[in-house]
Amino acid sequence: MTIAITGATGQLGRLVVEALKARASAAELVALVRAPGKAAEFGVVTREADYDRPDTLDRALEGVGTLLLISAPKVGARVGQHRNVIDAARRAGVGRIVYTSALHADRSPLDVAPDHRETEAAILASGVPYTILRHGWYTENYESTIQGAVAGGALLGSARDGRISSATRADYAEADAAVVATGGHEGRIYELAGDEAWTFTDLAAEISRQVGREIPYRDLPPAEYASLLRSFGLPDGLAQAIAGWDAAAADGALFDDSRQLSALIGRPTTPLATVIASALAAVGVG
Repeated sequence: MTIAITGATGQLGRLVVEALKARASAAELVALVRAPGKAAEFGVVTREADYDRPDTLDRALEGVGTLLLISAPKVGARVGQHRNVIDAARRAGVGRIVYTSALHADRSPLDVAPDHRETEAAILASGVPYTILRHGWYTENYESTIQGAVAGGALLGSARDGRISSATRADYAEADAAVVATGGHEGRIYELAGDEAWTFTDLAAEISRQVGREIPYRDLPPAEYASLLRSFGLPDGLAQAIAGWDAAAADGALFDDSRQLSALIGRPTTPLATVIASALAAVGVG
C-alpha cells in the first residue's frame, strides 16, 4: 500500500514521515511537497504537489492507497487548497483520506475551527473513505511563552483557570502514523489530546519549580493581553489571535479527557514538565 503525506517538510509532516518509516517500508511512502529537493534527506519517494496547482496533485496522487492530508498553514486560503487535494484524491481513486483537523472542530469556538469544519464536510461529500484526526493544541505552542515568563518574571495570559489538554507534535505524529499505516479506522473521527490537562497556574508553578524561583501567573482581560503583546512587537493580528485562543481555552475549547491519543500511540503522552525543561534548556535556563 502506498501512503502519501502532504506538507511532508513541515514541522508535523517531518515527524510523521519518520514515524511511518518505523511502520512501513520507505518504498511505500511518498512525501508530497512543493519543492521535492527539500525532502531528499527523508529517504522516501518524493513528488511535487502544489495545493494551488491541481495538475501537480493529479500526478502526485497516482497509485496512492492512503493519503494523509496535513492541514495547510494559511488560514483563509486553505479550505480551497484542501478542496483541490480532495478532488484530486477522488479523481485518482485514492482509497482513504486521513485528515488532521482541530479538536472538537464541529463545535469549537477557536478561530481556526471553521476551516476544519469546511474541510471535514468536503471530505465527507467526496465519497472517499476517510478518517478524521482532530488534533488538540501542541504543547510547543507555549515554548516562547515559557521563555518570556522566565525573562519577565511572570507568566501572562487570558486563559483564567481553563484546562488545556496539550500534547507534543511528536505525540500527534505518532498517532497519525499509526492510523495511516493500519486498517480499522475507516469512518472514524478521533479527538486527540494529551493525558495531562493543565491550567496556566499549573504552568507557572512548574516553571517556578524548574527555575527555582517564583514565577506567578497574571491573568489579564483578552483586550489588555492583546495590547501588551502588541507592545512586545507582535503584529496586531497575531496578538489578537493569541489572546483569543487563551479566551477560548478559558471556556474549555482546549480540554478533552477521552485519552484517545494515548490509546493510539500505546503510551502516555509527553508530560508538560518535559516540554518546559526543553524550552528552558534552549535559552540556557534550568
